[in-house]
Amino acid sequence: MAPQQTGSRKRKASEVEQGAGTSSSPGRAAAAAGTGQADGPLLLAKRPRRPVARRSVVHYLKGRALGTDGHPGLVGFEGDLRSYGVLRLPELLRERQLALGPLNKVFASQWLNARQVVCGTKCNTLFVVDVQSGRITRIPLLRDRGPGQTRDQPTCGIHAIQLNPSKTLLATGGENPNSLAVYQLPTLDPVCLGDRQGHRDWIFAIAWMSDTVAVSGSRDGTVALWRVDPDMFNGSIQGWHNNSGIPRYSHIRPRDMEAIPRATTNPGNRKVRALAFSGRNQELGAVSLDGYFHLWKARSSLSRLLSLRLPYCRENVCLTYCDELSLYAVGSQSHVSFLDPRQRQQNIKPLCSREGGTGVRSLSFYQHIITVGTGHGSLLFYDIRAQKFLEERASASPDSFLGRTGRKLKLTCGRGWLNQDELWVNYFGGTEEFPNALYTHCYNWPEMKLFVGGGPLPSGLHGNYAGLWS
Repeated sequence: MAPQQTGSRKRKASEVEQGAGTSSSPGRAAAAAGTGQADGPLLLAKRPRRPVARRSVVHYLKGRALGTDGHPGLVGFEGDLRSYGVLRLPELLRERQLALGPLNKVFASQWLNARQVVCGTKCNTLFVVDVQSGRITRIPLLRDRGPGQTRDQPTCGIHAIQLNPSKTLLATGGENPNSLAVYQLPTLDPVCLGDRQGHRDWIFAIAWMSDTVAVSGSRDGTVALWRVDPDMFNGSIQGWHNNSGIPRYSHIRPRDMEAIPRATTNPGNRKVRALAFSGRNQELGAVSLDGYFHLWKARSSLSRLLSLRLPYCRENVCLTYCDELSLYAVGSQSHVSFLDPRQRQQNIKPLCSREGGTGVRSLSFYQHIITVGTGHGSLLFYDIRAQKFLEERASASPDSFLGRTGRKLKLTCGRGWLNQDELWVNYFGGTEEFPNALYTHCYNWPEMKLFVGGGPLPSGLHGNYAGLWS
């Protein structure tokens, strides 16, 4: 859903047409992103095997203290080192912006490997960016079998990208944003498209329950459960292409569909905005824009357990789950709320993340640290155990042992790219500085890297931001 505009005179700008390439195999196109070659079956060319280089401070300290083989009796020590690394990493991160050309607003992202990130944009483009070379490769979107629905408004773009637990499949949106597209990894060849008897409106969220079962949430107020038959992606790659070399894929329908229950307030706003799956409890959490959190038992079908009114109901647009803490976190316009469905009394009070009133746009958990991406171009870090934000050090030096300043540790992202068109001149007065909303971020913890993507918050402005923090 487009972010709320900041003035009554602002209007929507027209979307950029999606310009996916016409390569006969998206896997061949993606291979060029990592190798610079014209074709090949893998994202990265195979090289002779050699020991993996561990660059993180955690692996270095572990190797120095325990030896290269480690010691099974010192698991607690390794955990302490990891926790220390998680706490120190944010203040050590430095930004390198990535140029994305004229693409409009990065809404979703996931790491594919140590150097490649797959992203989806508002202009309905799916692409892979090599964070080392900066090279971008577009991935063709999957088309519905029947004629597409007539739309009287531009497409919403790609709001969700998720990898299954084994990282062998990737789920995202199709050319029609109502459909669920599944690709095989690492080749990014198409597997199937959920375009039969599925959603009637845009998909906003996706979660994998297992390697072959995914759930999608739509602004039509439904969640759909899909099963990918292993035979679809275990066969030969050559068998997926017709005589013309054009990739073909299966068309599937959902195994189960459930509607968000109607609330007593604003029953027409039951749009599903975010999903999160608990593997430990086999439960699916969902957030709807009418200000409710919903929980389903997730097996071969979905069985609703409860619906809770959220303490802050405006713009609840992101959700994440921490298995270690059995805790959901919901991002709203001004707060992050924490939910443990098994506790009647919530022991962790909401945290206020007000940054110019622009709201929380992305969330992620890792151990006891939650990362908050705001609509004002900043990243904040909250320690659940201490129940406070990480703070700046008194000295900018990473080796400093001086105390904290009491100020929140805040990473401010760069300017990115903004299309200085007629709308920008007439309705925004040619203002040069527009902070980017950080709609997505994802960590590569073994490499101690963070990818961040977004774009200008006003829906009428066209632009993008992408940065590698390492």
